[in-house]
Amino acid sequence: MEINSPRIDEVTFTETGAETRHPPMYKVLLHNDHYTTMDFVVRVLETVFHKNEEQAVAIMLHVHHNGIAAAGVYPCQVAETKVDTVHTLARENGFPLKCSMEPE
Repeated sequence: MEINSPRIDEVTFTETGAETRHPPMYKVLLHNDHYTTMDFVVRVLETVFHKNEEQAVAIMLHVHHNGIAAAGVYPCQVAETKVDTVHTLARENGFPLKCSMEPE
């Protein structure tokens, strides 16, 4: 009795046509002002953006000297949450620190 089994050398390929897309990314920007302390900006960078002290100080100094710097790049909803978090922390601590986002 012969059993019909698929031949091992037969290969079936399927084409999906769907590409994997990455979500659009957004830069979260910190803006310089004349009232927010450098220490507070460093603390925000460490806590909200998870930067180490060296990175946080470098970004803070870039903001201080150039008026603006990117704190990180994230998908839209994450970037929106980080902007909101920065604004909340700044207001709770009496600072006018401005944070914004723009497409990368």
